[in-house]
Amino acid sequence: MENQVEIKTQRPRVTLRNLLPEWLWGFVRNPKAMLGTFILLSFVFIGLLAPDIAPLPERGGANRMVGRPHQAPDDEFWFGTTRQGQDVFKQVVHGTRTSLSVGFGAGTIIIILCIIVGITSGYMGGLVDELLSLLMNVFLVLPGLPLVIVISGWVDQPGPYTIGLVLAVTSWAYGARVLRSQTLVIRNSEFVAAARVAGEPSWRIVLFEILPNMISLVVSSWIGAVVFVILTEATLSFLGLGNPNAVSWGTSLYWAQNNQALLTRAWWTFVPPGLCIALVGFSLTLINYGIDEISNPRLRSGEGG
Repeated sequence: MENQVEIKTQRPRVTLRNLLPEWLWGFVRNPKAMLGTFILLSFVFIGLLAPDIAPLPERGGANRMVGRPHQAPDDEFWFGTTRQGQDVFKQVVHGTRTSLSVGFGAGTIIIILCIIVGITSGYMGGLVDELLSLLMNVFLVLPGLPLVIVISGWVDQPGPYTIGLVLAVTSWAYGARVLRSQTLVIRNSEFVAAARVAGEPSWRIVLFEILPNMISLVVSSWIGAVVFVILTEATLSFLGLGNPNAVSWGTSLYWAQNNQALLTRAWWTFVPPGLCIALVGFSLTLINYGIDEISNPRLRSGEGG
């Protein structure tokens, strides 16, 4: 009787690495990206749950006077009160929703305009490229700050969303230039030429051949746009170019400066909103660094560059 050899096949062990795409696994393993994501998601949850975290009164909202002027932080008012007796904690929590929504919304508009104009210009070439390049050059020299000041004269108390919209319309040209340059390189590659020979329409080549090879650049540009909008909106509101009655981190800093918080040593009126702006910018910067390390093998391996 012949010996029968039994061959046992082992099933591959199911792990998190097997379940996730390679780029997502690299993102999860990157400590900078994960720390930035944790900080950013914390602020996102605070913004989404703001009415539950800091319930507002029926009248007055976060600007209602609820305590003594410049009351230091205690058990009743965790972040103290402003010179007008407003709860700083409620202003910071509800300002999180405003500032993040302005940053994410305007940043998304910016990157959409960058993709449409930049990739179209780089792929189409010819007269289309010349016209779109001229449009990009016009917006590159168009100053955003004076435009916001001019709009402030037209609109009665422009709020954070008005500032964000103006920044979105005027701040896309540089990112479009970067995407155009990358598109000029990719459009001459072999896989794009093969797609043309196969008779693929231009829109399909752009969406399924060119754009996927620029995802890391697009995401990095989006993150940079969000950081720019959040910081610029806070700066313009701090300078008094927005609606001082709106609730955002920038207006909180404006009122702290207007009420001479530094001279009165009311640090609790400007440290919390300033720290929130710094942490959000820090988190987005960490995520951007993480994406750079994932997409660039030289950075990932620790080699110089």
